[in-house]
Amino acid sequence: MTPHIELKDVRKSFGPKQVLRGLSIAVNKGRSLVVIGGSGTGKSVMLKCILGIIRPDSGEINVGGESVVGLRGTERDQLLLRFGMLFQGSALFDSLSVWENVAFGLTHGRGVARSAARDVAIDKLAQVGLTSDVGALYPAELSGGMQKRVALARAIAADPEIIFFDEPTTGLDPIMADVINNLIVDCVKRLGATTISITHDMASARKIADDIAMIHRGEIIWQGEANQVNRSGNAYVDQFIHGRAEGPIQMDVLRP
Repeated sequence: MTPHIELKDVRKSFGPKQVLRGLSIAVNKGRSLVVIGGSGTGKSVMLKCILGIIRPDSGEINVGGESVVGLRGTERDQLLLRFGMLFQGSALFDSLSVWENVAFGLTHGRGVARSAARDVAIDKLAQVGLTSDVGALYPAELSGGMQKRVALARAIAADPEIIFFDEPTTGLDPIMADVINNLIVDCVKRLGATTISITHDMASARKIADDIAMIHRGEIIWQGEANQVNRSGNAYVDQFIHGRAEGPIQMDVLRP
């Protein structure tokens, strides 16, 4: 089976700082992959390379069996139409109403008429448990959990084949985080989408993942099914998932 998304030996440096150091990973169609790892290990850079926001220094990135490195203009625009994205912090437009936020990609990226786009937006809001009257509100009038639901509705608005989730539960209390996790699982199953999520939240990772991979210093050091993560046999993974200060992962901390 050809992976839906595949990265082979991807490298990216910013000046002298090596961020991705030969990263290789693959996701099969319809699978949910969660990438865990500490801050600054290259998780976000990996996503940006797939989207073409950042161009890798070397390596291969294939989507649907076709190379996407270096796409420009119309070709890149067509690639991005295949993706949905839930951004860290939701990243809603303050000056747009909720329904306009949800429909943004439809009206601006696909040329859908406002009336039709509004109907889609209201339907997607319903799928994440928000009533139609919420569509007339503005992001500042919503709680953090409601903003995250709106961001999820926007991510699925165009029924994308691939969705990226960037720290989907950051800033939420444990109960609301679990609500968002359940909504993500339901929405992804409904679409049959292939997903990559990056998170520090192991409760979230276990809930939404079919597979889990760990990135450390710009490389994937372990990948397996989510139910195997507690038995990974990898000291780095074990330290991370249990949140232990002591172990092979050393944090840069000034000591008295």
